[in-house]
Amino acid sequence: MNDSKNQSVDRFTAVGFLWRFLAALALVLITFNPSGHSAYHWIVHAIGASTFGPIHAVVLMLLVIGWAIFWIATWRALDTFGVVLAMVALATIVWLLVDFGVLSAHSVSSVTWIALVCIAVVLAIGLSWAHIWRRTTGQQTVDDTDD
Repeated sequence: MNDSKNQSVDRFTAVGFLWRFLAALALVLITFNPSGHSAYHWIVHAIGASTFGPIHAVVLMLLVIGWAIFWIATWRALDTFGVVLAMVALATIVWLLVDFGVLSAHSVSSVTWIALVCIAVVLAIGLSWAHIWRRTTGQQTVDDTDD
């Protein structure tokens, strides 16, 4: 590969993290959200009405593939300890924001929205971790090396 292509791939920016977060958030909220407009609600309704068909199966498989890609990347990057640590860190930040009155956690719906955004943040961190690690330590992860 040429050096300019390696540089563009290796660069990590806030915009790059934002794109990863938006992709993770889309996956999470398309799968389920408390508004009632999600793949979960659509598929459950189709099953209940006995109208489950191939389009439902295709959407379900695309979601499963998306979740597999995001979770495998996150788990490989952060491992169990890192995922738990990220969730604990986010939980304390949410607690602080609720305590300051920035977030409201007085209903199941609001807590669900907060939890869904936190899941998307953890997925975005997992997708970005190799870049973050390389930028903060100068070390490449094993998965980043070329054979």
